[in-house]
This record gives sequence, structure tokens and C-alpha cells, in this order.
Amino acid sequence: MSDPFESFADIEELAERLGDPDPVVRRLAVKDLGETALGEAESLILGAVGDASVEVRLQAARALGEFDSREVAEGLARLLRDSDTAVAEAAAESLAALKSPKAGGPLLPLVDDAEPFVRASALRALKALRLPEALPLAIARLHDASPAVRAQAVGVIGYLKRDDALPALIGAVRDASAEVRAAAAGALAFSRLAAATDAAALALQDSDWRVRNAAAETLGRIGRGSATPALIAALDDEFWQVRQKAAQSLGRLKARDAVPSLLPALSHERPNLRKEAAAALGEIADARARSALEAVANDPDPDVRKTVLWALGRLADR
Repeated sequence: MSDPFESFADIEELAERLGDPDPVVRRLAVKDLGETALGEAESLILGAVGDASVEVRLQAARALGEFDSREVAEGLARLLRDSDTAVAEAAAESLAALKSPKAGGPLLPLVDDAEPFVRASALRALKALRLPEALPLAIARLHDASPAVRAQAVGVIGYLKRDDALPALIGAVRDASAEVRAAAAGALAFSRLAAATDAAALALQDSDWRVRNAAAETLGRIGRGSATPALIAALDDEFWQVRQKAAQSLGRLKARDAVPSLLPALSHERPNLRKEAAAALGEIADARARSALEAVANDPDPDVRKTVLWALGRLADR
């Protein structure tokens, strides 16, 4: 079956429809152009960015998500400032889908835009592009008045994975906003330096469970055994989600000292936590866990039973 848009004549027909006085016709033309994903369609959709109809601009913002050029980034940047919230939000989503570093240039100036939404959207898009020149801009935005902007700035820094930016991330772990602190605790995972482990361990004592949850996961990803005592303490956290991440990380660290503290989690009311505790004990593969695992081999949850049997198999291999 041939592609319905494989001929340039089809594109020309859609281009004509973009000039139709009916905004419904123009919107459908933009939609069809986006679905072609052809290079010739890109400039035509960009022309619709300035359409008088909100619905046409909204469709253009969505359709441009199928393309990945510098010109597309410029068009979407314009739509970020659209008077219609739905259009601006659609433009932000399409910007976040950009993958080519060449599209990042137009986004850099937006980091200093007067509008917090535009600043946050630009940083969100820059994160995946990993542009080195975005690093100083992101670090500067860690002092932004908007928590949403600061959180996105943390994301840019974390994705660039540079130890020379570690002090900035460590500072963000103490941010006034829990959203920012959680993002910073998660972003620390790229570093293998002791300072990153110390900062994440400190975040395990945060007043917000989301920060503690991110910190517990990060300590496992960093992989330093010095985090074991802090993670063992987190097994008593009031939120089961934090306990689950702590158990997972202790398994990744193969922390034998954690075995006695992990055993009670095998009988927790939450199946997810029981499963993670069994998985951690399987990763550690310490014989002291055998009898406790055998006792829960008939757990009512099928996923837990499967994990317990896997863990017992790991012990049998030792």
C-alpha cells in the first residue's frame, strides 16, 4: 500500500487548505501535515504558528512535536508565549520531545525570560539535549524565585552529569521547596563522589517523604557501601514507599549488615514492600535469610511468591 502523502502534490493541496477562511479546515490541514512527518510539511506548519485561530495554533503546537529542527524550536518558543494556556502548554510538551542538540540554540535565551512558565519549559526541553552551554544558565536558575524553574534547572544539571556541578546540586538538596529538594536528591545519582553520598544520606532525614524516597533510590544507584547505615535506618520510615526504595538500594549494595533489618519487611501488609525485601535478600544471598524466606514461600501475592522462590534459588546457588 502506498503512502497517501508520498507525493508533493498532496502537500500542495494541504498548503492550499491552510489559506481557507474556515479555521476548522485550516486545523485539519495542519493535523494532516503533521501526520506526514515530511520535511516539506515543517515550514507549512510553522506558518500556522501565527494563525488567528487558537485551535489552529494548538494543532500547530502539537504537530511540531513530530519534527526536530532549530526552526521548529524557534516556532515552539514563540508559542510558549501564546495568550492561550492550552497552546502554550502544548508547545512546552513538543519542546520537551526535541532530541537534536541543534534545536537547543533558540532555547538558551528563554532561560532568562520574564515569564516563569517560559523559563521552566525551556529548561525542561534543554535537559534531554544535554548542551554544555546550558550548565551555567541552569546553575544560575537554582536561585530563581519560582520553585518550578529551580526544579527544572536541577534536571538540566543532573542530566549533564558533571562533578564540577555537584556543589550546586548539594545546595539544592537544602532548597525551601520539597519539589526542588526531591529533584536534587534524585539528580545526585550520577556522581560516585563521597560528597554525593553524604548529601543523599542527609536527604534521607528530610521532612518530606518524597525527598526521602528519592534519596533512598539515589544511594543505591551511587553504589557506595558507606550509605548502608542510613539505608538501614530508612527501613523504619513511616512511609512504606521509602522503605521499599531503601530495601531496593540495600539489595543493590549487597549489604550483608542489612539482613536482620530486612527480614521484618517480609511480613509487611504491602505486597510491594514484601516483594522488594525478598528481592534484596536474594541479591545479598546471605544464608541467615533462608528460614525467613522459606516461611513466606506461600505468600498470598503471586509476585511476592515468585520473588521469594527466586531469592531462595539464589541462596541455593551459594
